[in-house]
Amino acid sequence: MIEDLTARAQHYLPEALHWLRRMVEINSFTTNLEGIESVGRVTAECFSELGFEADYVPAQHLEHGPHLFLRRRGMDSTDKPVVLVTHLDTVFPPEEEKRNNFGWQVDGERIYGPGTVDNKGGTVMMWLMLKAMQEVLPELFEKTHWLIAANSAEEVIGSDFARCTAERCPAGARGVLVFEGGPRDAAGYHVVTSRKGRLEYKITCEGRGAHAGSNHALGINAVVEMARILPRIHALSDPERGLTVNVASFNGGTVLNRVPHQAVVKLEMRAFEPQVLADAAAALEAMAGPTEAGAKIVVECLGSTEAWPGGAETEALFNAWEKAGAAMQLPVLRMARGGLSDANYLCSLAPTLDAMGPSGGNAHCSERSADGSKLPEYVEVDTFVPKAVMNVLALASLE
Repeated sequence: MIEDLTARAQHYLPEALHWLRRMVEINSFTTNLEGIESVGRVTAECFSELGFEADYVPAQHLEHGPHLFLRRRGMDSTDKPVVLVTHLDTVFPPEEEKRNNFGWQVDGERIYGPGTVDNKGGTVMMWLMLKAMQEVLPELFEKTHWLIAANSAEEVIGSDFARCTAERCPAGARGVLVFEGGPRDAAGYHVVTSRKGRLEYKITCEGRGAHAGSNHALGINAVVEMARILPRIHALSDPERGLTVNVASFNGGTVLNRVPHQAVVKLEMRAFEPQVLADAAAALEAMAGPTEAGAKIVVECLGSTEAWPGGAETEALFNAWEKAGAAMQLPVLRMARGGLSDANYLCSLAPTLDAMGPSGGNAHCSERSADGSKLPEYVEVDTFVPKAVMNVLALASLE
């Protein structure tokens, strides 16, 4: 079966790359509504020959394009589906692509371009996987209830896509497979089995404004008072517990002849374990209140994203990919990631795996330097076929 799947996937690889090029050549920056809609239409066209019909669902935020859901005709919507997850958007505004001459470029086994690995390459991987399965394992393809879910705004991570997906899985799902890029290194192919959760905070220091020349002593410098607590905030990071605290921005004051009356810091913290995040949040919130100089520190939580902790069911699902890789003589490694993805929001539906897509590198990068020290996003063409075959073998073993 491995030989047959490999032969069919290899046969359809040029067509897969044709679809990838069409998608990559459309700018789909998250707030480029026209581009998001165009990539959605191309994606729907790509999967239509496999019997999938498109359902476009408006995003909660008007500045984002519609999410795309694809189901095969005649499938019972009450059955638990296998959910295949991708996204339509990229992080590159049109002017950035133009400024850096960043577009489709083939260079040996690499293809450079916006979204090649994050995540238009993942979308095409789904198509190649299903196409090979349809020909080699038609019964499995036909009887499985597939739900393809494409987020229009994954790069800004919103919860409305997860809600829309869950509404299409009223009884839950059999499994959730997220087709973000799947790294490959000398040790083997990576499959992600957990991701950190995140808390976002805004900290405001309220001082007292005063004339910097004639009444300097009457002021309470909010910038200085905020600076006193920054080392305490930074020190909350704890690598042994998997906790990172990142002070991302610091703004304060206005003009040079005024003692700053306010300073604002924004930060995020991430950890795999909810209790670790809770402990860090409690320590941060304990910093609220008056300072010795008379300023006031206000700590405000702006938002949160639940961790995807993995667990026994995820481990059982991973074992199917590990065995499929072993059958192909390709090592498969379980990985934990600090970054967020749709897996954080969808893991409650069913056992979940991430990094089902092809390998590549430099996601979110568009610059290229003459000395090669900077290279833009790319996908590795030679990973499409083995990863597609691995995915089919693992899915077949779940029956």
